[in-house]
Amino acid sequence: MFEAPQDVLSVLTIDLGILIGLLVMAGLLDRTSAAARILFGLTTAVFIVCYAAWRWHDTLPSFEPGLDMLWPYLFFAFEMVAILYTLMSIVILFRFEDRSAEADREEARLSVSGAWPAVDIFICTYNEPLDVVEKSIIPALAVDYPNATVWVCDDTRRDWLRTYCEEVGANYVTRHDNQGAKAGNLNNALRHTASRSNAPIILVLDADFAVAPNILRRAVGLFHDERAAVVQTPQFFFNADPIQHNLMASEAWVDDQRIFFDVFQPAKDAWGCAFCVGTSFLVRRDRVEEMGGFPHDAICEDINLTYSLMRHGYRTHWLNERLSAGLSAEGLPEYITQRTRWCLGTIQVALLKVGPFRSGDYTLLQRLHYFHGVLNWLCKPFIVLMLVAPSIYWLFDMPAFQADYLSFLRYGLPTLFALWTYSSWVSGRRTLPLFMEVTHIMTALAITLTLASAAIRPFGRPFKVTDKGGDRSVSMVRWRMAAGFGAITLLSAGAIVWSFVSPSGATEISSLDYFNLIWAGVAMLFCFVAFLVCFERPRGAEEFRIEEPVRVRSGGVAYDAVLATLGMETARLRLTAPGHAFAVGDGLDVLIEPTGWVPASFLAVQAGNYAVALAPNPLQRRTLILRLFTQAVDPIARTASLRLALRGLIARCFRAT
Repeated sequence: MFEAPQDVLSVLTIDLGILIGLLVMAGLLDRTSAAARILFGLTTAVFIVCYAAWRWHDTLPSFEPGLDMLWPYLFFAFEMVAILYTLMSIVILFRFEDRSAEADREEARLSVSGAWPAVDIFICTYNEPLDVVEKSIIPALAVDYPNATVWVCDDTRRDWLRTYCEEVGANYVTRHDNQGAKAGNLNNALRHTASRSNAPIILVLDADFAVAPNILRRAVGLFHDERAAVVQTPQFFFNADPIQHNLMASEAWVDDQRIFFDVFQPAKDAWGCAFCVGTSFLVRRDRVEEMGGFPHDAICEDINLTYSLMRHGYRTHWLNERLSAGLSAEGLPEYITQRTRWCLGTIQVALLKVGPFRSGDYTLLQRLHYFHGVLNWLCKPFIVLMLVAPSIYWLFDMPAFQADYLSFLRYGLPTLFALWTYSSWVSGRRTLPLFMEVTHIMTALAITLTLASAAIRPFGRPFKVTDKGGDRSVSMVRWRMAAGFGAITLLSAGAIVWSFVSPSGATEISSLDYFNLIWAGVAMLFCFVAFLVCFERPRGAEEFRIEEPVRVRSGGVAYDAVLATLGMETARLRLTAPGHAFAVGDGLDVLIEPTGWVPASFLAVQAGNYAVALAPNPLQRRTLILRLFTQAVDPIARTASLRLALRGLIARCFRAT
């Protein structure tokens, strides 16, 4: 059925032609066009389906009892899960919804009528330090909206937080226990506010998210649609995630959540199946009360909320605008804990009696979209199998599939070209080969173990909050993870060496051997990069690039300077007319708009910049929070650059921190 290629030159010539054709398509087609999305998506799907057919027809042995026969079929089964997920993703991405024009229209209508609905802002906090939670409270108090009330919902009963809320003018709510975790916290706030403000709209924020002043004006109008129970906005982050940071690629590489927020959620919204993501969302109070409160029978209350509302005939609308920014997971353990919690929560909702798979109150389309979400997690075991498959071949003579390298170049490589090119195009250059794979590799084993554990006991585990804040100023080595990825790297390298020195090996390397040699080399590269990620680089005080003129005064003399970077505790200055000599600890004042003269002290000269420590008073500190965290300052890349990402990776290989 599938012709065996005869020589590598002809195969590579065909592959090159396919790649050029795909790049031409990517250059000519407009990704905002539905017709273009369908055309490019179907083209990619044809390559994937042809590859799957080749895998089934030409690369599987006749099935016979035995471990050596079971292994290739097990590998194939998980590979087909990944392929099914990819094909469903392509279909979902045929469409997308942009609600900005609708938000413009409704904001203008409400501005004319003045009929802005009252809003309660719930800030959910659990054990975050003040330097984290203040970045949510202060911007929430400063929203540009005529009728909003801020409620800090403290699930750790901290007296100092109660006092702080009284000082800044926020309302404080707590409870005696933590039953129901975050959903229970929200339900407690729901009951508490019902007899006080009782606003018809609730904005829910995590304690580390700062909202833009116009978030409510932009979002509340979308509730003109009676079907809309939730209006969700995307999450942005003002710090790099641990993978970006540890590979020195925060300015060149888009994190995986941007793909989800900017690409998949607008597409799911077009199908009527977008879902809540836990923070920076608005929900109608009456819709929540209609179903008995925020659901807490799964550890992911966000997707559970969406599908509980779906069961009652309501939808989530996605407003794809930057209206908040928060703190991404700062360390690898927190990053992985976060992903495994999402995985387990997705599985739990799927297993609920009122969930989309067991209840009769969902449409087929809604079930398929949820199935797509489950497949996202079920793909992770395939990543683990891909990493170990070549070593299993060399050590135990058990091929994952029986193919030579020429056949893979003929049927597999064009599929990879199509998938990489399509993914970059449809995502607006938000994906990168190698780096996206490493992102998935970092969590693959932990998620695989979570899935295995969930198959035995899916419920009854405690809710784990992602730790935020704390001292991140020293290097950390995640030895267990480093040992795992290092072991696979060495195993792959050892398998390559063994293929040449094994006394029982063949005198000549077969085409199947060549294929597994190349595969082992790729696995070794991926695991080595993952190994580098496990060496966590220190994080200094968070600073943002500013590049604006300021005045500096010291000893009664004022100087012109440029404010290069600005953070809550530190800043970097360039004197316009250098020549003044500062000693460490010298006092000075910096005129920062709109904060005013901020006391500071000189720290050091770094790369031509004067590093200073800031000592703002409480009022100035609140002004700095609004300046830094409510404006559209983007320290993280919006699009990817392979050149810059590779440059950062190479530099990382030769730097200890």
